[in-house]
Amino acid sequence: MKIRKSAASANDKVEMQMTSMIDVVFQLLAFFVMSFKIATQEGDFNIKMPLAATQSQSETPPLPPIKVRLTAAADGTLGGIRMGEQALSSFTDLNNAIMGIVGTAAGPSEEESPYEVELDADYKLRYENVVAAITAVSGHVDKSGHIVKLVEKLKFAPPKPPQ
Repeated sequence: MKIRKSAASANDKVEMQMTSMIDVVFQLLAFFVMSFKIATQEGDFNIKMPLAATQSQSETPPLPPIKVRLTAAADGTLGGIRMGEQALSSFTDLNNAIMGIVGTAAGPSEEESPYEVELDADYKLRYENVVAAITAVSGHVDKSGHIVKLVEKLKFAPPKPPQ
C-alpha cells in the first residue's frame, strides 16, 4: 500500500504556542521574587579589639575590686555602709573614700580607670539606697558643674535571699 502525501500537509508547519509557557515562567519568577528572604550577615559585629601589646610593655595584673557592703535595717532603710573593713556613715563619706583611693578629686586620668567596685547590698535594702551608692562611687559634680568620673567599672555581688 502506498501512502500519498498531500500537497496541503507539506506546507503546514506545527508551531508551538509560547504564550502559555511565558505565563508560567513569569508566575514562577514572581513566586521566587516574592518569597525571597534576605538573611542578615552573620559575624558582622562592631567590636573594639585591643591593640597588640608590644614586647616592651609589661602587663599589670588587674586590681582586686573595692568591696562596698550595704546593710539594711528591718524596715528596708539603710543600716550601714562598709568599704572593706572601714565603716562609713554616709554616701558622702563613701564618695570621699573612693576619691582617696582614685587619687585626686579631679578623677582618674584620661585613660580608663583600673579600679572596679563590687556592691554587695542586702536583699531587703531599698533600691534608692543602691542607686545612691552607685552615684557616690561612680563620680560627682564639681564646683564648675562638670561631671567628674571616679570609677566606671561596677559589679554586683549575687543577691542573698532573706533568711
